[in-house]
Amino acid sequence: NGTERPATFEPRDFPGVHLEVPFSLAKWKRWALHYYKVEAGKGIVTDFRGLRCDDDVDYTHSLYVDQFDWEKRIEAADRNIEYLKATVLAIYKALYDTEQAVCKKYGIEAYLPEELTFATSDDMIKEHPHATPKQRENILCEKHQAVFFIGIGGMKEDGSLRHDGRAPDYDDWITERPDGGHGLNGDLLIWNPILKQSFEISSMGIRVNPEVLLKQLDLCGVPERKDFVWHKMLLDGTLPQTIGGGIGQSRTCQYLLRAAHIGEVQHGWYNPAEVEILKKDGINLLGLGEFDADPSAKSA
Repeated sequence: NGTERPATFEPRDFPGVHLEVPFSLAKWKRWALHYYKVEAGKGIVTDFRGLRCDDDVDYTHSLYVDQFDWEKRIEAADRNIEYLKATVLAIYKALYDTEQAVCKKYGIEAYLPEELTFATSDDMIKEHPHATPKQRENILCEKHQAVFFIGIGGMKEDGSLRHDGRAPDYDDWITERPDGGHGLNGDLLIWNPILKQSFEISSMGIRVNPEVLLKQLDLCGVPERKDFVWHKMLLDGTLPQTIGGGIGQSRTCQYLLRAAHIGEVQHGWYNPAEVEILKKDGINLLGLGEFDADPSAKSA
């Protein structure tokens, strides 16, 4: 959302050189489409690995990020809700088909419906004005099992977040749609039968164009970013119009294998208190977190 701290290090043989482990490829992917001269209608898929120092550490989140990050070049005329929905349906079909195959092979009960439901944060706020964003997601997912929730980012009239935060220079969360709502982005959410809550598989959206970038920078109080190198490339038309997102690899495996904790499918560091709770239920995680101090975890 534009406020995270990067994981940084200095190479041994190059003192004074500052390097970062990426926590997102959102800007890089758009630049890459320009660099590799990718034509409209085509794109790239990356097997991304990153670190997010400021992310949550819980049953569904890890400091280590692995996802299929993708970006597709589009024409200006494709910046509409119909194009977004068509893209979402293609991704959901792949998820649905994958669950069907996994469940058939391992004798697991399938839960995903064949049809995906579309909903908007604007409508859900009207229908459930006193619910939290997470509660609204739970209401939707428990009812429909699989939902694409449109309109993430931006503020309500009272100044509070409409539904979660989004950086001003990634997705378009202000463009008005034909339904009267705002935003050309969203989250792909499913109902997790083990955790009994909504479960985000993917976040995606049509990216900002020059006009939307300037407006969202102003709304977030960071107009000075327009002078950054990447932002200048977007504003002068060097960077193409795109749609993109990420599909969580470990998160998807966690769902498909009906794991209670992401640490059952990914080796990482987890909350020691949660590790102990899970061990009592016979669930052992792949990662660390069960020792207060482990000398072997430190490099000599």
